[in-house]
Amino acid sequence: MNTVHASDLTEDQVAIAEAVQAFAAEHLAPHAVEWDQAKHFPVDVLRKAADLGLAGVYVREDAGGSELSRLDGVVAFEALATGCPSIAAYLSIHNMVGWMVDRYGSEAQRHRWLPALCTAEHLGSYCLTEPGAGSDAAALATRAVRDGDHWVLDGVKQFISGAGAAQLYIVMARTGGPGPGGVSAFVVERDDPGLSFGPNEKKMGWNAQPTRQVLLDGVRLPADRLLGGEGEGFRIAMAGLNGGRLGIAACSLGGAQNALDRTTAYLAEREAFGARLLHAQALQFRLADMATELEAARALVWRAAAALDRGDRRAPQLCAMAKRYATDTGFEVANEALQLHGGYGYLAEYGIEKIVRDLRVHQILEGTNEIMRVIVARGLIGAA
Repeated sequence: MNTVHASDLTEDQVAIAEAVQAFAAEHLAPHAVEWDQAKHFPVDVLRKAADLGLAGVYVREDAGGSELSRLDGVVAFEALATGCPSIAAYLSIHNMVGWMVDRYGSEAQRHRWLPALCTAEHLGSYCLTEPGAGSDAAALATRAVRDGDHWVLDGVKQFISGAGAAQLYIVMARTGGPGPGGVSAFVVERDDPGLSFGPNEKKMGWNAQPTRQVLLDGVRLPADRLLGGEGEGFRIAMAGLNGGRLGIAACSLGGAQNALDRTTAYLAEREAFGARLLHAQALQFRLADMATELEAARALVWRAAAALDRGDRRAPQLCAMAKRYATDTGFEVANEALQLHGGYGYLAEYGIEKIVRDLRVHQILEGTNEIMRVIVARGLIGAA
């Protein structure tokens, strides 16, 4: 894998990349197509990944986490996605949930929920999007009404990764007036009365993880389920997404790198018109462009991760840039890899078409790439 460059990464980061890639090659890659076709969510494999520290990447050690940096994390998620982008992307979301509890939860909340998240005994889901509030997240309609020492939640969340299988749901709900200032964050557990789920969605890709509606019908929560302060939910949700966008960007890099590596090997073996395809300069140039675009995307993702680690005020803008560029690039490289495989790229058994399908949704989730442009533009206008 071309992500491991000793000159660019620390020895620890190289070790992380190598260990995670070896795990992906052994536990994900051999089953990725089968899981996709069977729509199987391999929870047992997620728990094996947790043994490597991949279920609590950013959580502090006192609650069972690995306490790694964002740069460490994007290196790990790129390596994991070489085995299966769908599973790697779900783990990125699970880790976003863990980070939010670790960062904004009380000590009692941290030690109540994080140890089981870090072992993947319990899985996490992030519940922001609604049927009528996708990109306009501040317009969400799910409500939480205070009733004595409890909150009562009603609403519907849409496109929720891991829904039904997850034990823990961070739910954004309106506790006040319109706009982002009226939103609060709550921790809902799977066995809370009034919580249910829609059917597993039939999707283009990401079939190895469930995507379902989360239905809240009078879900009654004790007051200690509020995460952070009342009215802080939108800020918490957006802070979580900065890191989540880097995770999805890294997963696009890993999936695309796998597609590029497979394509290079395929062209080295395949002959046409009396010569190996890899010897054709026109095809070499296409591989060169794919590799160059991936390397540029990787550099931007790493830069954004480093900015988030040091608390740079431009980090949200850089995370949006990285997410937009890396997910667009990842899909384009995977799609080109399919083309260079010819008809074989279209066959499921070669695994390339699965990567294309999996990476396509990365341009939509964690904020569409159009919204990433809005975030970048706001930064430019604000700085002007």
